[in-house]
Amino acid sequence: MATNSTFMFKWLICCALVINVGLSAREDDESTEGNITSMSSPFQSPTLPDAPYICKLRAKIFGYKCEEHEVTTKDGYILSIQRIPQGLSSSKIEGEKREPVLLMHGLLMDGAIWLINHPNESLGFILADKGYDVWIANTRGTWSSRRHTFLSTSHPDYWEWSWDELVSFDLPAIFNYIYTNTSQQKFHYVGHSLGSLTAFALFSQNNLPAKMVRSAVMLCPIAYMNLDRSILVQLAAAIFTAEAHYWLGVKEFIPTGKNVLKFLKKTCNEPGVDCSNILTSLTGKNCCLKISSIHVFTKFEPQSTSTKLMVHLSQMIRRGTVAKYDYNNMKKNMDHYGQPTPPPYNLSAIPLDLPLFLINGGMDLLADVGDLYQLLFDLGFHKSDRLKLHFQSNYSHVDFIMGFNAKEEIYDHVVEFMSLQ
Repeated sequence: MATNSTFMFKWLICCALVINVGLSAREDDESTEGNITSMSSPFQSPTLPDAPYICKLRAKIFGYKCEEHEVTTKDGYILSIQRIPQGLSSSKIEGEKREPVLLMHGLLMDGAIWLINHPNESLGFILADKGYDVWIANTRGTWSSRRHTFLSTSHPDYWEWSWDELVSFDLPAIFNYIYTNTSQQKFHYVGHSLGSLTAFALFSQNNLPAKMVRSAVMLCPIAYMNLDRSILVQLAAAIFTAEAHYWLGVKEFIPTGKNVLKFLKKTCNEPGVDCSNILTSLTGKNCCLKISSIHVFTKFEPQSTSTKLMVHLSQMIRRGTVAKYDYNNMKKNMDHYGQPTPPPYNLSAIPLDLPLFLINGGMDLLADVGDLYQLLFDLGFHKSDRLKLHFQSNYSHVDFIMGFNAKEEIYDHVVEFMSLQ
């Protein structure tokens, strides 16, 4: 059955850490992925709801208490944070102290991703029902974090950042806010994909945030990206890097915008590129997605990010480095870093006693097993009793946050790990 993958791209791009590609596709798979494209008009973009909206549209409808908080970064971005202070089925009484846990989303997503499925399948709800004080972050540029102390999102300067700024400004501000508002309790951290990369980078260069963290759980951990097995991703990164000068004139990267769709056409027309099954080609075969969950997902995602961040990721894929943004100009690099090349993030400097739980999937083409091995080399001196690995052979990138059986396969392991720290 032939389908228009413009709509498919809209939700797949926010599942991938890098540029997702595909223009015309067929959905021949009869698995739980189903006929994704039949749910909506192929040219319909998610409608920006009135902010704040995550508590109202994803938590309170299921009867959960939910609070909307705001934190302002040192460079003026006003970020939205949601808090589910208690669950529905928790054994702990109201007012009893609960361990905080912070959930950090991946690229082109926002915090709603942790509440997409029904409460017995969504990590945010599951943790609240297990007695945790759940905090959900939203990085700059996402729907609920599109304000600034003096810049409008229509101003190019609003989008002048890469994931370096998430490390330098967003995460520290969020960490400090949660730590302060939970009576200086250490909190658990759970990051998916890009949410793992930014945390690795932060922990590698600043011991203070790491001292606030009780444990860190990384779903589809991302650091090195050069061994990504997706041919589409590798080619897209090459084209994107080569055209960086053009793309940097488009400050806001809008996944459903005409510039991105033109880019997709060009990528899919390259010799040897197969865009016939975009889902499998980009992320690997996701085993456990339900159409009902995807339907909810597409109401909120994908969301914008900065073009500079996308260029930064493309640099990493092409070079196999975990380094700061390269301005490809010696003088600019000197102005920003005091050296002609961008400095690397030294992941071996992550505190050796920080409890880490790395969880990856055998079918994931984005958080590739080979790239994980490179990360583990950097973590070679990490205390063995503080580093745990879990390999889910049938899981791909999206299963970890939307899989209908993720509670049994993944989240129960996460809760057990956190309970021991």
